[in-house]
Amino acid sequence: MSAVRTVLGDVPPEHLGVCDAHDHLFLGSPQLPGQELRSVPAARAELAAFRELGGGTVVQWTPYGLGRRAADLPPLSRETGVHVVAATGLHQAVHYDEETLGALRGRLAEVFVTELTAGIGTSGVRAGFVKVAGGFHGLDAHARWTMTAAAEAHRATGAPIAVHLELGTGAPDVLELLCGRLGVPPHRVVLGHLNRCPDPVVHRWVAESGCYLAFDGPSRAHHATDQRMPEAVQALAEAGFADRLLLGGDTTTAAARSTGDGPGMPYLLRRLRPRLEAALGTEVVARVLVENPARAFAVDWSPPGEEHR
Repeated sequence: MSAVRTVLGDVPPEHLGVCDAHDHLFLGSPQLPGQELRSVPAARAELAAFRELGGGTVVQWTPYGLGRRAADLPPLSRETGVHVVAATGLHQAVHYDEETLGALRGRLAEVFVTELTAGIGTSGVRAGFVKVAGGFHGLDAHARWTMTAAAEAHRATGAPIAVHLELGTGAPDVLELLCGRLGVPPHRVVLGHLNRCPDPVVHRWVAESGCYLAFDGPSRAHHATDQRMPEAVQALAEAGFADRLLLGGDTTTAAARSTGDGPGMPYLLRRLRPRLEAALGTEVVARVLVENPARAFAVDWSPPGEEHR
């Protein structure tokens, strides 16, 4: 039976409720010096504010080595009543030092599978999906390595694969590799950051592939195309792809939190949801926030070694 693997265990997809399909409670990278998301009280405040507005689930896209703080996620979920889905996976090479990457050579898929099935480190928290990343308008050797490992982990567990698209670009290359050469079913792939490159031709093309499209703004760090995001979502919904769409906030820095100077997690429901409901109607927006993420992140979790499609 399909279930979404949360930090408190597997739950039926219909229990997720309203979902922020791409966000971060904790995150640290040398690419964002001084802006690390490390505060447990701040994370709790974000989840509580999201819950107060009707939020039910947050999917954290923070992968291996970037400060996931997996052990802190279960108590936060219990205290706030918000389901949290954790990630395994690996980001772009620039986020890691050579020692970290070298230690993963030859065993990356094994690490992903272990974190999906046994737990992240000693926390006992199991990841619910794999997060990887492409490059600007293409894929480098690091991206191909991580995506190959992600595909292996998918075949072993059925876990969905979520992809950071650099500035929203490179989606055709990602799908060509993951779904073409590596055989991952499109409905098991979530493409993130499509709002950062509001190209309606590419959006339509990737939607036709059957993958999920995550429009995960606004964000203080990536606000240049925020005003185009509702327009892009509306165009895809009206073209018949409402069942492929996901929404998220992608809070990546301390300043972007609602406890800082940014919109934070509450903005998704406080401001963006009403704006989309005015354009698309409450039924379509409910599908995007509730039904679609429940399908996108639900897996028939079987023992490692069994082939998944």
